[in-house]
Amino acid sequence: MATTTLLREHLEIPGLTRLPERTQKTDVREPLLREALGMSLRAFRADKNVSLRELAAKARVSSGYISELERGRKEVSSELLASICEALDTTVAEVLLEAVANLSLQSITDELEHTAPSAAEL
Repeated sequence: MATTTLLREHLEIPGLTRLPERTQKTDVREPLLREALGMSLRAFRADKNVSLRELAAKARVSSGYISELERGRKEVSSELLASICEALDTTVAEVLLEAVANLSLQSITDELEHTAPSAAEL
């Protein structure tokens, strides 16, 4: 995101319109990475129709700990994340991309709430 912001602030690119500066601060807290990862892990587990106990047994970790991860209350190590992803038959990259999408959804929602409508939307 820093690269995109840098480009918008310092380079003039034909056809690229600048986003208006935010004038108000919102009280909405940006989600933490651990919360976004938890949402992603829960979604992957639900898509695979795997219970907490089944996942815990395959990943060799307690079901309570996985529950804490899914609720965004615990940070996950890269090794444990890899083990959980393997047990879910997915990759760490896929889970991280899903987590980034979860983080981006809030940013996009905030941006849409604070930008003026385009002429086409009026």
